[in-house]
Amino acid sequence: MRIIPAIDIIDGKCVRLSKGDYDTKKIYNEHPLEVAKEFEAHGIEYLHLVDLDGAKSKHIVNHKVLEQIASNTSLKIDFGGGLKTDDDLRIAFNSGAQQITGGSIAVKDRDTFINWIQKYGADKIILGADAKDEKVAVSGWLEDSKEELIPFIQAYLKEGISYVICTDISKDGMLEGPSFDLYSKIIREAGPKIKLIASGGISTFDELPKLVEMGCEGTIIGKAIYEGRISMKQLEEFILKST
Repeated sequence: MRIIPAIDIIDGKCVRLSKGDYDTKKIYNEHPLEVAKEFEAHGIEYLHLVDLDGAKSKHIVNHKVLEQIASNTSLKIDFGGGLKTDDDLRIAFNSGAQQITGGSIAVKDRDTFINWIQKYGADKIILGADAKDEKVAVSGWLEDSKEELIPFIQAYLKEGISYVICTDISKDGMLEGPSFDLYSKIIREAGPKIKLIASGGISTFDELPKLVEMGCEGTIIGKAIYEGRISMKQLEEFILKST
């Protein structure tokens, strides 16, 4: 299982929110590149970089941060937040993203998102399936849609998607543990094609082996790292044992 630390960006700074609420913003570091370099120094290979300004503005905003991290580390970055147009996608990839995550666009402009899958391939495009009460949420989680989570994922698997990041919003940033039941249900109902990346609520190191056992392809860890609940040393040892 891949370990994928998260860096969320507002005003160019590394922040975390609780349940996606912008009013709960806590700044952890004013220099995201420093954070990324520390991850890399501990054997981390992957990074989940979220443009929270972009998610709110509905277009890419913090691509300079992406470019800075991509240029100064060897981290494989997946980038999301506010990607709505072909131009947004071009900027993200030109700035160094290895993959992009589309969430709101996959709900609101299905044709464009399917075109991205066909144009760039399933290895480059990740479906962001973020949910509250098994309903997909959009626009930086500021809106609920009527889309049922599992049928939504199943429909995109038929379109060629394989990577899916699922965040249970009720768990995100709360340090109360991930949605094991939800992930288990998704893996069971979506079938073997899905590469599910668990996100939201990871709070202790002991949760990681459970996610491996369930069949998660990766897990995104945010606040648990920043709050010192999971140490970089623990993650380094986990990665070494997994290789």
